[in-house]
Amino acid sequence: MTTTYLSAEQILGADDLTAEDVPVPEWGGTVRVRALSGTERDRIEASMMNGTSVSADKLAGFRARMAAASIVGPDGKRMFRSDAETRRLGEKSAAALERVCDVAMRLSGLSDKDIEEITGN
Repeated sequence: MTTTYLSAEQILGADDLTAEDVPVPEWGGTVRVRALSGTERDRIEASMMNGTSVSADKLAGFRARMAAASIVGPDGKRMFRSDAETRRLGEKSAAALERVCDVAMRLSGLSDKDIEEITGN
């Protein structure tokens, strides 16, 4: 059996950010949730840190940041791009944000165990 190794071009050219449509009745429709890229996930995780530990005020807005980073339009581009839009998104239904975040975390390979490791809980 021969192993075939991928080239850099094949890796960089792979369309590997999967997406899933999520019904959000609280918002009156459906949103498309895309997996985070490695860089986006790193930013989300770093946003929870205060030096080497997690700060409670840094955890505030986690769901809004996760949803804003993962909700995309039909063209695959992020819909929420500014900090102001992300803060406004955080004022929406917690149940709706949780539903979106659950899908975004699953698609991005971010488990409850990962969150526990980051937060130390």
